[in-house]
Amino acid sequence: MPLTAAASAREILTGLHDVMAGRGSAQSKLDKVVDLIAEKMESEVCSIYLLRENKLELFATHGLRKEAVHVTKLKLGEGLVGTIANEGRVLNLAEASSHAEFVYRPETGEESFHSFAGVPIVYREAPVGVLSVQHDDPRRYADVEIEALQTVAMVLSELIANARLVDGARRNRLRSAGPLRLSGLKLVAGMAKGQAVFHEPQVLIEHTVAEDTEAERARVYGAFRKMREQIDNIEREAEFGTGEHQEILETYRMFAYDEGWSRRINEAIDSGLTAEAAIERVQQRTRARMREIDDPILQERMHDLEDLANRLLRIVSGRMGTAAQTGLPHDAILIARNLGPAELLEYDKRRLKGVVLEEGSLTAHMTIVARAMGVPVVGRLADVRHIAEDGDMVLVDGDNGSVIIRPSRPLQTSFEQRMALSQKRRAQYEAVRGLAAETLDGARMSVMVNAGLAEDAASLELTGADGIGLFRTEFQFLVSATLPGRESQLKLYKRVLEAAGDKPVIFRTLDIGGDKALPYLSTDSTEAENPSMGWRALRLSLDRSTLMKAQARALIQAASGRVLRVMFPMISEPWEYEQARALFEEQVEWAARGNRKLPERIEFGAMLEVPALAEMLDQLLPRVDFLSIGTNDLTQFLFAADRGDPRLAQRYDWLSPSILRFLKRVIDATAKSGTPVRICGEMAGRPLECMALIGIGANGFSITPAAVGPIKALIRSVDASALRAKMDGWLQKPPQDLRRALTEWARRHDVAVG
Repeated sequence: MPLTAAASAREILTGLHDVMAGRGSAQSKLDKVVDLIAEKMESEVCSIYLLRENKLELFATHGLRKEAVHVTKLKLGEGLVGTIANEGRVLNLAEASSHAEFVYRPETGEESFHSFAGVPIVYREAPVGVLSVQHDDPRRYADVEIEALQTVAMVLSELIANARLVDGARRNRLRSAGPLRLSGLKLVAGMAKGQAVFHEPQVLIEHTVAEDTEAERARVYGAFRKMREQIDNIEREAEFGTGEHQEILETYRMFAYDEGWSRRINEAIDSGLTAEAAIERVQQRTRARMREIDDPILQERMHDLEDLANRLLRIVSGRMGTAAQTGLPHDAILIARNLGPAELLEYDKRRLKGVVLEEGSLTAHMTIVARAMGVPVVGRLADVRHIAEDGDMVLVDGDNGSVIIRPSRPLQTSFEQRMALSQKRRAQYEAVRGLAAETLDGARMSVMVNAGLAEDAASLELTGADGIGLFRTEFQFLVSATLPGRESQLKLYKRVLEAAGDKPVIFRTLDIGGDKALPYLSTDSTEAENPSMGWRALRLSLDRSTLMKAQARALIQAASGRVLRVMFPMISEPWEYEQARALFEEQVEWAARGNRKLPERIEFGAMLEVPALAEMLDQLLPRVDFLSIGTNDLTQFLFAADRGDPRLAQRYDWLSPSILRFLKRVIDATAKSGTPVRICGEMAGRPLECMALIGIGANGFSITPAAVGPIKALIRSVDASALRAKMDGWLQKPPQDLRRALTEWARRHDVAVG
């Protein structure tokens, strides 16, 4: 019978409940289960494969040859069944043999069946088997049938785990007595040492099939009310006040009140699941969607929903305490699959020394909040929750993106020495904070910071930076659930200017689009193969002129009575700059007509990221007030190498003579025209690379706040004229290894390159 809605899934679950409650061996119960599912779904075949000794063994079947049971075995990743278990995803095929991973096993007698659908059987977030159905006719199974299979697979995991039919030592094998070094993604810089603390106790779902559907629904409603109260309290009590962090929490709150999410949980209860099982069922669906989403912003929204589901599950099960509520040791290293921003804010900042995540991303809301809290974070550490144990000593190196679990005494001593050295260096950088960025031979440099938060402007005094050389205005758009209006933008820009005081702030207009897509802003275009070179930044803003007009008006009003500095990103040709500037000047006229107070003056600049623009500097420089060179994008365009592709990470070097020659040509042109130029991006924040930039004539830099101290120390230890004479010779006749030559020169001349 074709299934219709949750009632059909409930019919199968009722039969499953009777089978599981009855007498008999686990094998006999699974034999009855496959018969039941095949009958209810009118499928010729239903099979269960279980993971045993790292192979998927055909454990029960209706429709395939019985002699294949316990004989047919597939490796993880082998065939359709192995692919489902290995990737943890659903396959739904009208013609199974057409799939690239199809493997035919003659002993099963499956050659007469065409359609195939399979879902993973998951226990404690890891696939332990596969439930599949097959049919004579080539047809895809309906979505409601797949939903029913997934629900049944969830209930089966309870029977399988209780009967100990699958490998149970996976976690123990991953844990070892000795030290283990893991490499991940550096999310927030810093070093920390402490005890492993798990963010949340594992909520084990003991009962999946509901006895009383209405009672389960009432439990979920009560849990939703409690969860929403908690989120509202966190939002009221957050220390950050207004700003981007507040917007993050408002987005998070929006999910907590989302009716669509609560409706999906209700539908799962209708199918016959308990409240806990229904929440977990919807979570599994969310995780499956997360694996399919490439957009980091949408992925982050899904992470927020996962975070809320974990909170709801703890409430409904009565296990509400995370480590934040149960208390932390004085030196806690928090371990989690992922964290939402609200959950991180619940922790005592005095005790929380570091965070280690199985997932996490640079654009994640949690990462932004952690950076504001000053907590080092390393992400993308697969299986770390199964490798570490509560109370283990953990060393977190957020500068290098590495973690050591259960370090030996020598490893711990070495780490402590590096921490002490890092603290000593910070003290040295602190000593130069208030001093001018001036070289030994008296050349004055400008050291500014890149920013995206109002809080970054407030911390200018702490870093000793000369101002904000690049304020990324798109960040407000990336963390917002809806398009920020002019008033919202105005408040942010005004707050930034007020916090910066007399120090200059350069606002970069929106750099969105490409790989920074906004879910609420339709692009009406197909997915780009090369998003960094696609419809983004100024290209998008000029096409969507209302977006740019709103931003221009907000900036003009925010800077009333002050100097407004604006630069346009991703310019390829001078006419794009002219068009953007003209649009801004039209908004100045609009403000004047409305008798609004205008900025004291407006300085317009361009970002050189597209190499083609370097060929038009003679046309561009007379028209701009300043130029910024964006080394991140520029480098990847010059080398045709995606900087996000780890396979190409070592293929190009910022100290390549070709890059330095290109940059020198641009810097020389700006010097000739008298146009101020600033190097923005990661290259300028690395001491050795910055030394090379000084050597080709650069004297203005915009870098991360953490790099200001090291770069100031470098500048104050170098003789710029001697370095420039040496660099001229090296660029005319490059040495075999310019990086090594620079390092040796720095060593001989006591230059502080770290």
